Amino acid sequence: MASTVESPAPTARKSGPVLAAMSVCTALVVGFVAAINLAVPSLAAGSLRPSSSDLLWIVDAYVVVFACLVIPAGAAGDKFGRKGVLLSGLGIFAFGALVSAVAPNVAVMLIGRAVTGLGAACVLPNCVGILLHATAPERRPHALAVWAAATGIGGVVGNVGGGAVLNAGSWRALFVAVAVVAVCCLAWAARSAPRSARRIRTLDVPGTLLFVAAVVALLIGVIEAPEKGWGSTVVLAAFAGCVVLGVCWALVELRASQPMLDPRLFRSPALSSAALGMTMVFFGNFGLFYVNASLLQYGRGFTVLQAGLGVVPLTVPILAGTRYVPGIVRRIGVPATLSAAFALTGAGLLALSYASTMAYPVYAAGLVVIGLGIMLAAPCLTAQIASALPVERAGIAGGLQSATRELGSALGVAVVGTVLTAGFTHRLPAGPGDHTPPPHTVREALALSPADRTAITEAFTHGANTALRVAALVVLLAGAVVVAGSRRAHRTGPR
Repeated sequence: MASTVESPAPTARKSGPVLAAMSVCTALVVGFVAAINLAVPSLAAGSLRPSSSDLLWIVDAYVVVFACLVIPAGAAGDKFGRKGVLLSGLGIFAFGALVSAVAPNVAVMLIGRAVTGLGAACVLPNCVGILLHATAPERRPHALAVWAAATGIGGVVGNVGGGAVLNAGSWRALFVAVAVVAVCCLAWAARSAPRSARRIRTLDVPGTLLFVAAVVALLIGVIEAPEKGWGSTVVLAAFAGCVVLGVCWALVELRASQPMLDPRLFRSPALSSAALGMTMVFFGNFGLFYVNASLLQYGRGFTVLQAGLGVVPLTVPILAGTRYVPGIVRRIGVPATLSAAFALTGAGLLALSYASTMAYPVYAAGLVVIGLGIMLAAPCLTAQIASALPVERAGIAGGLQSATRELGSALGVAVVGTVLTAGFTHRLPAGPGDHTPPPHTVREALALSPADRTAITEAFTHGANTALRVAALVVLLAGAVVVAGSRRAHRTGPR
């Protein structure tokens, strides 16, 4: 039962501005994950004087808070009103970015990053909820396809926009620019987004706290693994804690009268395979972003701005072809669409690993192939997750989609980063390679042995190529599991 009156039935004319506003808000919070990676060299050389561990957490504090709160924030939107939570989130996001911009030390920077992650968690799931509420049922597949494209190009927007700002100013300018864009999005959403009904639901506090704790434990393990090793005590303890907390969460939710997220939903092959599929799409996407910027700068001598622009070919299929994906799904079905999507994404990652030293147009062709895979996968998987929950729980649906994206992004960076570092250190020349511990980055290796620039760059390229091949293999194997689940769901029908 709703405590407010629903707005009139949506029309195409009314839903168009809402779709545009929600897509831009989505691209902002997704793109900020990629933009901060470009600022790492500037931050490392800046007045904050962060250690390597500090730098890692400056990047990841946003992702940790974002990922662990995104489902609870979607539930808050369902209960308190999605527009209000979205606008609050944009305000919090802008405030956190400004705190980071003026940070005098690492501690304040981390507070700003965490606050910004809280704002992002309030924004992303409620964009989906507002969009579903504002769009007529027959137009929802198209709207979700466009919104999914915004999530796909968000990382590229972050690379290009972040590169442009950093090329013209400092890392502080990047945070100020992000805050300004967030305020503009707030004004746009306040004008265009409709209000949805509030739902009379109790807040599932125990389930929410256990869920947040489990996700935090998982992400700590994933983030610390590249630095401390996947078999280290800290990482193993974090993963064990995640399992224990996850089991406790499931037991509590199974007994709750109004659970935040009912674990029984994942009995549906369509939902469970779509969640895994979304995780893998962003595993490959952000694993690529992690490697790509450095590969273009060190391997090809690109500037920061050129590296940001260098990934633009990835967006061409997403921008040009997303509108046709709902029709493709209707024509050939979900399993066939996902088969093509994961085959293209895996093949594109594999092609890039062999094209890293070839002419840039060849490298760009690999990016286009990956873009084709994302173009097919993201709208299809988004629609599957959205259709698994009723519209009145659209915030939770958006939160689940967002959580799988952030988990996939974190896993992609962790796995690709681990393989890249192992390959890089193994191939280093004698000088920096004999150092204990060996340098983990090109910058550290060059500081030890500037004369070995060519050999160090070749070692990095070798590590990056190996990482891309591992990412391709993971995407292809996981894609086969996703397609099998989708075929099973197609055979058994809705449950």
